[in-house]
Amino acid sequence: MSTAKNMRALIIEKPGTAVVKEVPIPQVGDHDVLIRVMASGICGTDIHIYRGEYLGSYPVIPGHEFAGTVEKVGSKVSRFKVGDRVAIEPNISCDNCESCLNNRQNFCLNWNGVGVTLPGGMAEYAVVPEKATFSIGELPFEVGAFVEPLSCVLYGVERTRIELADKVLILGSGPIGLLLAQSIMLQGAKEITQVDRNTRRLEKAKANGAARVESSLDALPLDYYDVVVDASGAIFLMEQTIHFVRKGGTILLFGVPPKEAKVSFPAFTVFEKGLYIVSSYTSVRNSIQAVGLLETGRLDVAPLISHRLPLEQFIQGIDYLEQGTNDVMKVLITP
Repeated sequence: MSTAKNMRALIIEKPGTAVVKEVPIPQVGDHDVLIRVMASGICGTDIHIYRGEYLGSYPVIPGHEFAGTVEKVGSKVSRFKVGDRVAIEPNISCDNCESCLNNRQNFCLNWNGVGVTLPGGMAEYAVVPEKATFSIGELPFEVGAFVEPLSCVLYGVERTRIELADKVLILGSGPIGLLLAQSIMLQGAKEITQVDRNTRRLEKAKANGAARVESSLDALPLDYYDVVVDASGAIFLMEQTIHFVRKGGTILLFGVPPKEAKVSFPAFTVFEKGLYIVSSYTSVRNSIQAVGLLETGRLDVAPLISHRLPLEQFIQGIDYLEQGTNDVMKVLITP
């Protein structure tokens, strides 16, 4: 175990300003686990926090998609020991408010988030409550960093009520779109069509198992799909979902839109089609499912990783993601 007192961390001091600094290694409470971070993914939420667009308490160490090894445990921790390989669930619920007591921990009235309101994984070390820590066994750390985004995807798929032999359209072929596709395939979908303007991402989607890929909505049949999923968060695409779903079908709005944006659907079309329109916010106890599926190998996340960068290149990673350059998919920071 390291005897160092300080660590390097990426700190978003205020919107638009991020610096790497040496700061004290966080203290471990009785019920906490100190994790040496080995891989931490840049998520759209991290970008929103950096831009000052969504949540976030400043200054903050971002990063809520990470995996690493246990460096130290609190006096009352029983599930982990030094050296264990772990990943985390960043949403910390109080377990005692009205939402939590009704199994809606994602809407906890006293919510905190690792990497959002609490220090996160864009640092050499991070402290996480034992209850939010999960063993990844022998999984590679880079795969373990997908536990959090996959848990969110699994929750969304649960809410969407995918049925055997469904025809599914997914708008967006980034890492989340491809995770959604793999998860929906496991639910027994007949075929998946994916749309993206980025032709390299469409190649990934095809290799990922999509039966059909298109770079334009104009090529798609109207009123055809049992389920239409927006994985982009783009308002225009969210509004287009209604044209491609069949009568009585389901729309899942999964991508994170701009905070102040408004989406509009023709009211009579919603009525006439008898649609089930659902959104999905974070996850509820899906982390253990995510770990289990990753351990089986039935979900392959390694091809989704395009960049591995040091802390000092966090902003460069954001630029890649926002501009869609350098064949970017998932960007991992390796503290």
